[in-house]
Amino acid sequence: MSETKNKPKLRSAEWFGTQDKNGFMYRSWMKNQGIPDHEFQGKPIIGICNTWSELTPCNAHFRKLAEHVKRGILEAGGFPVEFPVFSNGESNLRPTAMLTRNLASMDVEESIRGNPMDGVVLLVGCDKTTPALLMGAASVDVPAIVVTGGPMLNGKLNGKDIGSGTAVWQLHEQAKAGQNTMGTASTMACMAESLGTSLPHNAAIPAVDARRYVLAHMSGMRIVEMVNEGLTLSKILKRENFENAIRVNAAIGGSTNAVIHLKAIAGRIGVDLELEDWTKIGKGTPTIVDLLPSGRFLMEEFYYAGGLPGVIRRLGEAGLLPNKDALTVNGKTLWENNQDAPIYNDEVIRKIENPLIKDGGICILRGNLSPRGAVLKPSAASPHLMQHRGRAVVFEDFDEYKKRIVDPDLDVDENSILVMKNCGPKGYPGMAEVGNMGLPPKLLAKGITDMVRISDARMSGTAYGTVVLHVAPEAMAGGPLGIVQEGDFIELDCANGRLHLDVSDEEIQARLAKRAENQPKLPKTGYAGLYIDHVLQADEGCDFDFLVGCRGSAVPKHSH
Repeated sequence: MSETKNKPKLRSAEWFGTQDKNGFMYRSWMKNQGIPDHEFQGKPIIGICNTWSELTPCNAHFRKLAEHVKRGILEAGGFPVEFPVFSNGESNLRPTAMLTRNLASMDVEESIRGNPMDGVVLLVGCDKTTPALLMGAASVDVPAIVVTGGPMLNGKLNGKDIGSGTAVWQLHEQAKAGQNTMGTASTMACMAESLGTSLPHNAAIPAVDARRYVLAHMSGMRIVEMVNEGLTLSKILKRENFENAIRVNAAIGGSTNAVIHLKAIAGRIGVDLELEDWTKIGKGTPTIVDLLPSGRFLMEEFYYAGGLPGVIRRLGEAGLLPNKDALTVNGKTLWENNQDAPIYNDEVIRKIENPLIKDGGICILRGNLSPRGAVLKPSAASPHLMQHRGRAVVFEDFDEYKKRIVDPDLDVDENSILVMKNCGPKGYPGMAEVGNMGLPPKLLAKGITDMVRISDARMSGTAYGTVVLHVAPEAMAGGPLGIVQEGDFIELDCANGRLHLDVSDEEIQARLAKRAENQPKLPKTGYAGLYIDHVLQADEGCDFDFLVGCRGSAVPKHSH
């Protein structure tokens, strides 16, 4: 009885719980779907935020997933209402799904706030759907739980296991000469779990494994309990949770895209997260998950080896989990959830003393070429290039790169540094995953497999190489990257976090002034115009300036 008294007031009661004209209207409109009257008598209304789309192959099974979530909600005494939001899938959407991440988050935020929901289940999968839905839900701050679609099974080629994304880059280079790797989708699923926003094992259960549907059912049950407990996202997404996620990202060899997405999610919930945190917290963390693109195995083996709980247990036992007491959606701490997690394969989830890479933390680079920062993924890079000085071969944009890189007369050698401009948030627009520039065919023919590459773009989490990304400010925003010229020398020093253009300060300022006079014209209308006017730079998470912060779950005025 006392437990019932302590339950928070339901938001949905502002729609369905009043005995006046408005209450009658809201109930009667919903009843035309065959919903009986007793469903409106004090039950938590749980939204199922569904990114299903036939144009998003990673999320094509979400209708079935939603049905299992509904079963769990009903079993726990709630009432499910499924609703669609923009599905920004990476596989088909041009020019890049990153362009619409913020748009999707707006869709999520306003759908939750404007409708009779007491809690929400976030069905996520393809790369940008995870951060978009977490960003939108965080800005409303209702009870929310993440359910991921899960990775695909191993692919096969010539009798060998292959990864969905990594094999594409490898085969593409050979031709010139739902993802099952630790790409961005799998990374963000791991980030959601390590942040505490999903139940344990959510990140790695394969999409077709029956346990994926069991987890969906259990998540449906748990969200009803979260509503009754008043367990909102702001009680879970604390700085301590983000620190855990940064450490986990290093341990799994996670995508550089996590840097941008975690910053954006943190900004929505009011947590101060900076690029330097990736150095302070992540640096020195061993990569212990032996998965492509950094290692050998795939997500299917990762799950059967113990999944993310096994990684968190390894970190905790070694004293490398920053905040064991961080709260998670099931009401337990991260360490309580994972301290006894079984580990079945020490090759896939290695022991701390036998890491894949001794220091897998994302490398943050600053210097006169990246005053506000740039990133590099050490676990995907070549050790001999982590400290390098080379002559710049410059491409003004992605189109010029594609035209010139195949030219047999291109003045380039293995010591050169490939530099590509105007691929950042404003310049592309949308900051597409084109930063992992393929090497010149004439060098591939000589057996060269890696070179230093620098751009203001992103790269797929499935890609690999010594690739400097997210240079901020970007070229189109007036950053020094825009004034690099063919033949300039550039120094990369990962150990000291330095990215330096060997040009005098006076020359840099003169070039910047000249470039400002000849800045290309950008779209001013439509969504692209809004995006370019309001998108923040990579070091700030590429959110819109007007979306940062939590606007709360206050019930809006009546519509009639």
